[in-house]
Amino acid sequence: MRSAQIDPDGTTVRWVELPGAAPPRVYLHGLGASSAPYYTPAATHPALAGHRSLLVDLLGFGISDRPDGFDYSLCGHADALAAALTQAGVDGADVVAHSMGGAVAIVLADRHPHLVARLVLVDANLDPSVPGAASSAIADYTETDFLTRGWDETLDRVGRHWRSTMRLAAPLAVYRSAVSLARGSGPTPRETLQNLPIPRTFVYPAVDGPPAGAAELTAAGVRLVAVADSGHNVMLDNVDGFARAVADALLPGGSRESGAMSPRPLGAGEAHAND
Repeated sequence: MRSAQIDPDGTTVRWVELPGAAPPRVYLHGLGASSAPYYTPAATHPALAGHRSLLVDLLGFGISDRPDGFDYSLCGHADALAAALTQAGVDGADVVAHSMGGAVAIVLADRHPHLVARLVLVDANLDPSVPGAASSAIADYTETDFLTRGWDETLDRVGRHWRSTMRLAAPLAVYRSAVSLARGSGPTPRETLQNLPIPRTFVYPAVDGPPAGAAELTAAGVRLVAVADSGHNVMLDNVDGFARAVADALLPGGSRESGAMSPRPLGAGEAHAND
C-alpha cells in the first residue's frame, strides 16, 4: 500500500500500486466502491499487466482517509487526487475510471491536464440527475436524514458486492459525493469531456446499448466501445472483455475497431448498478 499526505492536518490518500513500465495507469472506482477489489483482476490481466498501475481510493472511500471537513465534490476529489498523484511522481497517466470515478477523472483532466494523457471511462456518469441512478436516490435525502436513516436504507438496497465496499466508505463521503454528482454545478462532465484535447474512450456494457448522446460524443472524438456479457460493473462481469477493450483503447494512436466484444461468457456479474 502506498500513500500521500495531501493536507497539513494529515489527510492521506492511499492506493495499491503494481510496479511496471511507464506510462503509469491510474484506476478510479465509483461511488461507494474501492479500486483494488474492482480492478485487480483486470489490471493484472495479460492484456494490461506490465505497466505501473495505481489503484487509488478517493478520499472517504476504501483505504483512504475520511475527513469530515472535506466537501467530497467532484472538483474536491479531483484536486485531492491531483495532489496525491503529484507526490507519487505521476505525470501523463492513462486514467481508467468507472462510474462516478469517471466524472472525477474528467474534472481531473480538465483542471490538471499535465496529469492525464489518455482517458478511458467505464460506464461513467456524464450528466447530473440521471433517473434511476443510485446517486440521485441518495441525493434525494437531506444530509441529516441520510446520516440518520438513509445510510442503512441504502445498504439494505444494494447488492452484496457493492455493500462489501460501501460499508468501508464514510457515510458523509457517500452522501456529499452523490449530491455533487447528481446535482452538478458549472459545465457537466459531458460538456467538459467533449472539449478535452486528449484521446478519450467510453466503455459500456453492450446490453445497455450506446450511451445517451452517442452521436455527439463520437462527433467530439470520443471513441465508444461495447463490452459483451457485462453490466454496469464491466471490469468484474467480464474481466477478459474489459481488459482487452482497455488495452485496445491504450494502443499508441488508439485502435479504430468498432467495439470489443468477448467471444464467450466469462461469468455473470451480480445484478446491481452503482455509481
